[in-house]
Amino acid sequence: MAFKISEIHPSDKRSQSQFDSLIQKEGIRRDNNLDYIAGLYDDDFNLLATGACYANTLRCLAVDSEHRGEGLMPHIVAHLVDHQLDRGNTHLFLYTKCENDIIFAALGFYEIARVENEVLLMENRRNGFSKRFLDDIRAQKKPGKIAALVMNCNPFTLGHRHLVEQAASENDFVHLFVVSEDASHFPFIDRFNLVKDGCADIPNVILHQTESYMISSAVFPSYFLKDESAAIEAQAKLDLAIFTQIAAAANITRRYAGDEPFSEVTRTYNEMMLVELPLSGIECIVLPRKENNGIPISASSVRKLLREGHIEETKALVPETTYRYFYSASGQDVIKTLQKQ
Repeated sequence: MAFKISEIHPSDKRSQSQFDSLIQKEGIRRDNNLDYIAGLYDDDFNLLATGACYANTLRCLAVDSEHRGEGLMPHIVAHLVDHQLDRGNTHLFLYTKCENDIIFAALGFYEIARVENEVLLMENRRNGFSKRFLDDIRAQKKPGKIAALVMNCNPFTLGHRHLVEQAASENDFVHLFVVSEDASHFPFIDRFNLVKDGCADIPNVILHQTESYMISSAVFPSYFLKDESAAIEAQAKLDLAIFTQIAAAANITRRYAGDEPFSEVTRTYNEMMLVELPLSGIECIVLPRKENNGIPISASSVRKLLREGHIEETKALVPETTYRYFYSASGQDVIKTLQKQ
C-alpha cells in the first residue's frame, strides 16, 4: 500500500478533525497536552493511522481498525521517534492502552507500569526503570521504619521543611524525592540544592532525583498543565503504580504529603494517594500545612512576593538557605524571569 506520513498542523482543521475522529473511534481520549501530531494517509488523503508527542513521550497512537494487520503502526512510531531524536530527546516514553503492550514491545519499548484497563507506560530503554533506577534505590535501602516524600519545591519553603521534619521525627529514615522535571520556575539543579542545603541538619534524610519516572511530563502532564479530571486520576494512579515499585525497592511503608488548599490537581493527587497506597500496604499521611500568620505557606505565595519585588517578605516563609539563594546570581536570574511573566 502506498502511503505518506506528515505533520498535522494545529491550523489544519480538516486533519485535526480526522485525528479526533480516529482516536475516538479507537477508544482513545484526546490528550490536551500535545506538541506534535502526525498522520499516515493513503493516496486519497484518508487518515489510516496517527500518533502524537508531548515532551519526551509518544501518545494518542492509533490505527484505524479497518487497516489493522497492515503494518502501519511501526511507520508511525518510527516517524515520531525520528522527530523526537531531531529535537534532542533520546530517552523516550510511550503512553498507550494496556492491550497494546505486545505491539509496542515488538517496537523496542519496555513496560514501566500500568493501570489496568486504563493506561500503560513504556520506555525505550531495556534496563532504565526496572534495573538501573530501582537498583540505585535498592543500594540505599535502610533498616527500620522507612518513609518517603515527593516534592517539587518551587522553591523550598518552611512548609516543605515542616513536612520533612515531621517525617524525619516519626521514622528511622526518609527518602526525599525531588521532582527532576525542568518545568518549574526554578531550575531543577537549584531546587535540588535548596532542598539539600535546607535539610543538611536532618541526618536521616536521603535525597533522590526522580528523573522522568515520578510526577513528570512523561506520566503526569496535568501536574504542570490543567487537564480533565478523568485524565488527572488516571495519571495519578499511574504515578502511584510507579511509586509502589520504588517503595518495595526501598522498604518504604509510609508516604507523607501536605494538604492542598490551592491546587486542584495536587488535591486530587492527595485524594488518590489516600485510596491507592493502602492497597499496596503503604500508609498515606497528609499533614496540615504550616502557616504564617494564619495563612498556609506555599511556594506559589513565595513566587508572588518575588514577582512583586518583595524579597524581604519571603524571609518568614523560607529557610535561611533559600532566602540567601534569592540574592545569588542564579536566584536573581529566576526572579527577573518571574517579574517578566
